[in-house]
Amino acid sequence: MLDLRLRTAKDRLLDPVAGRLAGRIAPLALSLAGAALCVGAGILAWQRLTPIAVACWLAGRLLDGLDGPVARRRASASDFGGFVDLVLDTIGYVAVPLGLAAGAADTRNWTITAVLLATFYVNAVSLLMLSAILEKRAAGAGRRGEVTTVTMPTALIEGTETIVLFSLALALPQWSDEVFAVMAIGVVVGVAQRWAAARRLLT
Repeated sequence: MLDLRLRTAKDRLLDPVAGRLAGRIAPLALSLAGAALCVGAGILAWQRLTPIAVACWLAGRLLDGLDGPVARRRASASDFGGFVDLVLDTIGYVAVPLGLAAGAADTRNWTITAVLLATFYVNAVSLLMLSAILEKRAAGAGRRGEVTTVTMPTALIEGTETIVLFSLALALPQWSDEVFAVMAIGVVVGVAQRWAAARRLLT
């Protein structure tokens, strides 16, 4: 919901840092390090090391926010980089709920986590299939003036909301069930939004 509105502000904020990093580190290294930190956050959540888990998660998302600006600074932005970035993001989005469920070790938490991940699965198909068709029709990122590899049709739960909600779940693991239940409902709403967008744009 907020990604498109905040992207310009985020890039402006991170651009000075990206400028310093561009000559020292490859964007792929930032993407890999960010994913490793997010997986680490899941492992730390499993071990109930709450403050370090939150720090790892936020650091991982910061590095993920830097890989694109660094790539553009190095004039090395590519479709392959966009592909890798999305796959690694997804790994991080899976690691955190699984880590929290493992740390809680109760059936209720595992059930809610399974429902959340199921909504992620359907959401990924709705997002990527719509994006692929729009790109095929030359109505995608380039046409819309977006800097992402493919267009990302908006929905209620996007990257920004995921960062906030996962941070909350990591910081307050005793409330992670409730956070994940709210998030799952929000993702379902997002799938419905993209369904409506597909009906409007593709028919």
